[in-house]
Amino acid sequence: MIADSDLAGLATLLADESRARMCMRLMDGRAWTSGELARAADIAPSTASEHLGRLVQGGLAVVVPQGRHRYYRLAGPEVAFALEALLTIAPPRPVRNLREASRGRATAAARTCYDHLAGQAGVALTSAFHVLGYLDEEALTPVGARAFTEFGVDVEALRQRRRVLVRHCVDWTERRPHLAGALGAAITAELFDRGWLVRIGTGRAVQVTPPGRQGLWTTFGWEAQVA
Repeated sequence: MIADSDLAGLATLLADESRARMCMRLMDGRAWTSGELARAADIAPSTASEHLGRLVQGGLAVVVPQGRHRYYRLAGPEVAFALEALLTIAPPRPVRNLREASRGRATAAARTCYDHLAGQAGVALTSAFHVLGYLDEEALTPVGARAFTEFGVDVEALRQRRRVLVRHCVDWTERRPHLAGALGAAITAELFDRGWLVRIGTGRAVQVTPPGRQGLWTTFGWEAQVA
């Protein structure tokens, strides 16, 4: 029998600066080695392995073996959803240099929140879906199902998954919702496959390409900005 949830234990995991930085790197939805996460947290590899072990044991991360290598990623979209929610109430960190300022602007403009589009771009695109009548609150409309199917998303297959189809995730930089859930992830994957979105460096930031700007305007009536 479970008496209660261990909220304090979860808070302890995130209270460490190094583990928090690792979680932020993992928020891009990709799998990273312990060495890469050590560099992201600016700590020694041996220390990183210890922290990653605690994240795995605490249910925030999982190990993905691939040959002789071991990669780490968030345990799932629910973890990313919870972290994004916490970021909306976390106080902002002071910007220490020009590099951090540039990275912050790029992250706020467009980024991945685990496996779906976030930032100004994610919020604006979600708003466009509502204007078009593709979404009604947190539900996919029949016209939206047809439109996204024509776009290349297998909506019927998504309905069969255990993951919720449509979820609005409150964006921590915009304080407005962007589209998450299985649908948000599938649309974002399609944007990457078409070359309409590309990643910037090793962080969470992404960028709408010139072809993407044209395609998004033609398809969804959204005029995305190209940095």
